[in-house]
Amino acid sequence: MSWYYTPKPTVVPAEGFDASADANALRAAMKGFGTDEQAIIDILCARSNGQRMQILETYSSELGRDLIEDLKSELGGKFEDVIVALMMPPEKYLCKQLHKAMDGMGTNEDALIEILAPQTNEEVKKIVDCYEDMYNRPLAEHLCSETDGSFRRLLTMIIVGARDPQGTVDADLAVEQANQLYNAGEAKLGTDEEVFYKILAHASFDQLEIVFDEYKKLSGRTKC
Repeated sequence: MSWYYTPKPTVVPAEGFDASADANALRAAMKGFGTDEQAIIDILCARSNGQRMQILETYSSELGRDLIEDLKSELGGKFEDVIVALMMPPEKYLCKQLHKAMDGMGTNEDALIEILAPQTNEEVKKIVDCYEDMYNRPLAEHLCSETDGSFRRLLTMIIVGARDPQGTVDADLAVEQANQLYNAGEAKLGTDEEVFYKILAHASFDQLEIVFDEYKKLSGRTKC
């Protein structure tokens, strides 16, 4: 038996979108004395990333100004950080956060897994390509220099695109995989990490959702 999983976005393109009107409204919100922060929120937080990129281009072509620089000059603090982040393509923003997590003393491993683990193969490829363009260094090389052991191995498997594509899932296989996880961990002394790598880094996210449900039935626990 199998199902088909269809992701549902939480941010969708605005209807009746007009990049020129939005660009001019943003300029008006920042022109003169004071800044209409609510107008900026109302526009940028109600547009998809693709629409925000169109606004960015239109702001430059029609007004001859850099929208991001204008936003930086008018805003401050965490509010500025959020608004400027909204004006980046997703892969560029994530690359900046990955680099931040590995730069300097220590490594923010939680940030690495939170960024990389939820990505599809297509999204991972964009991040990998963007990272090398931005920092002139392969992401895999940087990750390997900042991590080790099981964590390094898991991240490596994620960024090479080993995960099955989204789409059809197999409920019978999910039962088998849940049993494999249980037998490789909770049911024995020690952990067979290879089993965890194979399933958690290879199975599609919709498949994993069913695997976790089956694991809960098997063990009474929500986590492996």
